[in-house]
Amino acid sequence: MSRIGRLPVAIPAGVTVEVAENNKVTVKGPKGTLERELPTEMTIKVEGEEVVVTRPNDLKKMKSLHGLTRTLINNMVVGVTEGYQKVLEVNGVGYKAAKSGSKLTLSLGYSHPVEMEDPEGVETVLEGQNKIVVKGIDKEKVGQFAAEIRDKRRPEPYKGKGIKYADEVIRRKVGKTGKK
Repeated sequence: MSRIGRLPVAIPAGVTVEVAENNKVTVKGPKGTLERELPTEMTIKVEGEEVVVTRPNDLKKMKSLHGLTRTLINNMVVGVTEGYQKVLEVNGVGYKAAKSGSKLTLSLGYSHPVEMEDPEGVETVLEGQNKIVVKGIDKEKVGQFAAEIRDKRRPEPYKGKGIKYADEVIRRKVGKTGKK
């Protein structure tokens, strides 16, 4: 049995979960509403204050979908109650970030500033000039946009310049040594 798939998803107070046909799950909470179509093979039932996911048989594909479906529902519930956030740090001389409206402007040592528009449902907040916080209720969108920002200038291993996640550890390399 899937250890994760078996666990029921607890529904906190102020959150409603509805399951329509084709396993279209809608989760409403204090921070907003999320909806997603989940694999139709899984049986999703709302029982009192929890959501239970069961699988039809023990095929390998069903086993893998079981845990996935449960985790996706859990992420939606956590998203509408607490929300998700990822923190990025901009390191490097002259590298900085600025925000105007919903536009994030990054100066990353290129000949031009890099401009990025906040996607729908995701918001970026600056803390100082070198800390970017990506917030939202959809875990997937938050992670995706944070990855896109990081891709504009990945951290390099010699000086550690670039955009990195706050919890990321960069493997440093020793630079070249002079001749003797």
